Amino acid sequence: MRSTEGEGEATSWFPKDIKKRVCTTFVEDSFSNGLLCQCGGARDSHASASLSDYFSAAIVSHWDSAQHSSEAPTDAFGEVEFAGASKRYSHFLRLSWDTPPATVYSILTDNWGLPTPNLVLSVEGGVGRSKIKSWVREVLRHGLVRAAQSTGAWIVAGGLREGVGRCLGEAVRDHFTAASSDSLAKVVTIGIAPWGLVSHREQLINLEGSFPAVYYVPNTSRDSFCLDNNYQAFLLVDNGTVGRTGGETVFKARLEDYISHQRTGKKGGSMDIPVLCMLVSGESYMLETDLQLLKLHPLVGPGRGQVGLADLVNDILENVPASESEGKGNVANKTDLRSRLAEKVIETLPADPDTDKLVEKALSIYQRRGLISIYHGEQEGPDDFDTVLLKALVVSKQRLSGDTSPSTEELKLALTWNRVDIARSELFTGDIQWKSDDLEDFMTDALVNNKPQFVHLFIENGLNILDYLTFGQLEELYRSISDSSLAYTLLVRHLNDRQGAPYTGFTYSSTDLLNHSSSPIKEFTLYEVSQLLEDLLGDVCEPFYRKILGLQGITSTRKMVWKEGTAYRNHRCPHPWAALFIWAVLQNRREMAIYFWEMTTESVLSALSGCKLLRELSKLERETETKYSMKELARKFENYAHDVFSQCYQSSESRSFVLLRKKSAIWGGATCLKMAMEADARYFFSHDGVQSLLSQIWWGDMNRSTEVWKLILTLFIPPLCYTNLISFRSVEEAEEGKPDEIPQGKDIEWLYAETVFSFRDLKRRLDRATPQKRPFLVQRWRQFWYAPVTAFVGNVLMYFLFLVLFAYVLLLDFKPPPPTGPSTPELGLYFWVFTIVCEEIRETLFIGSMTLRQRIRLYPQDVWHKCDLIAIILFLIGMCCRMFRSTFMLGRAALCLDYMAFTIRLLHIFAIHKHLGPKIIIVGKMMKDVFFFLFFLGVWLMAYGVANQALMYTYDTSADRILRRVFYRPYLHIFGQIPVEEIDSGYVWNADCTDNTTLVDEGMEPCRNPHHNWLVVILLVVYLLVTNILLMNLLIAMFSHTFSKVQERSDTHWKFQRFNVIVEYHSRPCLAPPFIVISHIHLIIKRNIRKIPSEKIHQFAVELTEKINNRLLTWESIQKETFLSAASKKQRGSDGERLKRMSIKVDSVLKQTAEIRDVDRRLQALETEMEFCSSTLVWMAEALSQSGLLKTNKPPPTHKGKFRYLH
Repeated sequence: MRSTEGEGEATSWFPKDIKKRVCTTFVEDSFSNGLLCQCGGARDSHASASLSDYFSAAIVSHWDSAQHSSEAPTDAFGEVEFAGASKRYSHFLRLSWDTPPATVYSILTDNWGLPTPNLVLSVEGGVGRSKIKSWVREVLRHGLVRAAQSTGAWIVAGGLREGVGRCLGEAVRDHFTAASSDSLAKVVTIGIAPWGLVSHREQLINLEGSFPAVYYVPNTSRDSFCLDNNYQAFLLVDNGTVGRTGGETVFKARLEDYISHQRTGKKGGSMDIPVLCMLVSGESYMLETDLQLLKLHPLVGPGRGQVGLADLVNDILENVPASESEGKGNVANKTDLRSRLAEKVIETLPADPDTDKLVEKALSIYQRRGLISIYHGEQEGPDDFDTVLLKALVVSKQRLSGDTSPSTEELKLALTWNRVDIARSELFTGDIQWKSDDLEDFMTDALVNNKPQFVHLFIENGLNILDYLTFGQLEELYRSISDSSLAYTLLVRHLNDRQGAPYTGFTYSSTDLLNHSSSPIKEFTLYEVSQLLEDLLGDVCEPFYRKILGLQGITSTRKMVWKEGTAYRNHRCPHPWAALFIWAVLQNRREMAIYFWEMTTESVLSALSGCKLLRELSKLERETETKYSMKELARKFENYAHDVFSQCYQSSESRSFVLLRKKSAIWGGATCLKMAMEADARYFFSHDGVQSLLSQIWWGDMNRSTEVWKLILTLFIPPLCYTNLISFRSVEEAEEGKPDEIPQGKDIEWLYAETVFSFRDLKRRLDRATPQKRPFLVQRWRQFWYAPVTAFVGNVLMYFLFLVLFAYVLLLDFKPPPPTGPSTPELGLYFWVFTIVCEEIRETLFIGSMTLRQRIRLYPQDVWHKCDLIAIILFLIGMCCRMFRSTFMLGRAALCLDYMAFTIRLLHIFAIHKHLGPKIIIVGKMMKDVFFFLFFLGVWLMAYGVANQALMYTYDTSADRILRRVFYRPYLHIFGQIPVEEIDSGYVWNADCTDNTTLVDEGMEPCRNPHHNWLVVILLVVYLLVTNILLMNLLIAMFSHTFSKVQERSDTHWKFQRFNVIVEYHSRPCLAPPFIVISHIHLIIKRNIRKIPSEKIHQFAVELTEKINNRLLTWESIQKETFLSAASKKQRGSDGERLKRMSIKVDSVLKQTAEIRDVDRRLQALETEMEFCSSTLVWMAEALSQSGLLKTNKPPPTHKGKFRYLH
């Protein structure tokens, strides 16, 4: 049973403010012989006061609810559970017919949590299911309910299991069964029924509310006045009557009128909630109700074929032609119109005695025929119902207010309902010329309310995005971000930081912000957006929007002071698609972000940037579902970047290499390689094109097939680089790969036809205008030593020598403290480590453009940086401690541990190897499994060790022995070292022991306690069973799972790590420690004294001129369109799309079949008429023959059927 505490508190005020109606005057019903009141209640059910008022009853001939009933606190409200019918609870409330509609609407939306409607569909109809044809029930099932689901509408009907209300409930039930869970919440059905007509209403009465009230429906297969379990909410209108209809009519009309004056939609696209009435069958007494509704709202009726009131309205509109002088007061025309209406009323409702009143009401309806739309269900099909609703609302709005064009109103409604198919088929067919200014407000509405299909539609039909998206408009879009999103939380924090008001309620969880929903709208500016993007993207690119805010060049946040202004807000956004893409990504809007990515120019870099933003946001998001969707979208953008680059690589290898290294003006100077590394885009790095570029950079000008032994030999004998031992690329090979379309003149700025792989290529590119040819000796020397592979091999060899020297010092030449030591090899080791520390400082503090604080914060995030830091700290501790005699052994121990740390560092060096690299990754992943295993092992080890020690030795105070026997000895049991003579007292143990506690305290071995020897043996067996069989097999299974899981992607992970190694050794000097100090001195002179900038950085980042950049962007856009076209073609060829197209074709065939049936009926009617005419002619011929001209013996022909022209 559900908890009712929350529901009771939310509705505790109902009895105080919501009233019911009780009959206070007994007015005798003349047809009941004094047993019933005109309210429908029996004499016994009335209070004594109402029965004793004989005088009032004598002078009253007609009972009136306002005069003859009084209010009392409601006694029926809460939730109803339909026993045996459904597990879903429905809200219900008994209320007076004159309850203020504002209160009722507040209950529906605030207390009961119903979503604000975009449309209200009021269904009117009579009783009796048999009077409703099958195609009308099909319209209710597939037309009305589908329209409500697609538009976010409320369906308001009777709510009882009879007539149209029952058919509508079954339609909603069938829709719920077939629809997905996402669409269930979009269909809201509200039943408004008279309280006195509801069967078994006494089951709902509870003065304190029912949560829930169990409502039993005796027979669900027949029509009855029981509540229908397919409705979500019931408003049971009480006017004091019992068993009488019509009490809810005035209440329903007032509520619908109130709702029609409320607003729906978010900022930028709100509108009055439209109300539309649908008439399905009905009796003559409902004509007055329809007339009242028609004065307020448009009406939709089914086509011909119904009975009762619906058929009358349809017949009047289709078969009573409008008179030309109707509106000029022509008496003859009005009389003729009245006579025609009278014929239709008598023909449709022959049993009603009061024909004159019906004619007057029918005349009023006919005069408002512009607000009535007829839906021909048999011809149009259920799928066209929502289109009929849209047109009906547009026509009514146009007639009521002629100040707006019908196309604008229709587009506004289609946008509110999110029906892009209607807008595309009805409004954007080319007949209406839309201007860009006309679509800007609709564009804002579509962006704010997350309707990407409309955004696409507006862009296709003339909206100029450059004119639309100004910086002011962009700020308005950021201000419209939902306060429940993570981006809103982060923007609020930066806004409060700027305003100096700390946001004490800040949290990274979006759900906690619900408590602040009542706070005023935050006036975000581009300053907060810039700060947020800087936090998410880091130093991978320059901060966004700093130039337009006047903060360009300021790197410190503390020095940043921005005075808010409005001058920049009228400026156009230079890169609108990228700005909208970032806006959509920050809100995790999947379809919108994908569409904006498709429209951006730098597609590869934009996809990687979106991946970076989403992965950073997912680290801050605490909602599991939102975090998962962010990770999925990030993975999709990474796949997009990979696939588009693959298309580029297939088109041109050289251009794709420049694409990876080109600095982007849109993304603040970022490159694809740098962004991919920051976004952890491992799948992107696994592409052959990326790896090919990295290989070219890794080998420089040397041939990639060069054997390693040749490199090693040349390192030890440098003059060999001038021989043919190592082959280098020639100038002609470097010029290969240029596109054929380059003219003979060779445009100097056409750089993206070439690829800069090495220092020589770079210098040739930079010095093309003034070429400088170096001597062969200098050029070949630089080609060999400037290659990253040379630095790597040299560092590996020297690192092995360093480890050999370190081991020699520890094992053979570790002298005592001064003055005896340290020895000369040890001093050489100190200098070697000093050069390693110098290189570590250079890499950390002098490479890149980050601030010192950022460098210090990011340094420990790398695992190998932690290993280096630990190794250096241990070496410093060991070196300092070994200088003093008191701490000499401590220093030696620290240096021994330090040797292990330096040796483990070899794993990172060999991560570049093709076969060892993936295995190192697998070992790293398995280490996590080992920690989980050690946790389980520690639990069993402590449990067994403590119990075993306590059972075997009754008294022992030696901490050393206790720790060994509790932890160390059980750990050795796992590997088979089981000293049975020590554990099992049945074996003889030749050891000096004592039971004297004094001797035990002095350190003597205590004797074993044999009393619980059997229990000790059992514990040993259980312990070995658990550890050696259960836990070991668990560890093996975990290793197997990890291996199979990581092995599939180990190559991808290795290629990503390979990039980090290549970048590391690309930036290192050519000499390895300890000779690297020479390179450091050379760099200090070159950078600080001679002021010569680094040239190797251009291998990872290249700045192109505007002309070259535009050509490259055009080529990239072409490749992206090719990829999207291929993907779209592949999607169209999928089974799902084929079934969808087939379904559309089948629906079209069914619609055409229905039209053919209608034509067939018309042809049959025409054939019948032709037979009649033919028979008449035969009869005339025979009559002429009997007159003397012709003679015949046949009788005259008769009409075989009554003709009626069918529409």
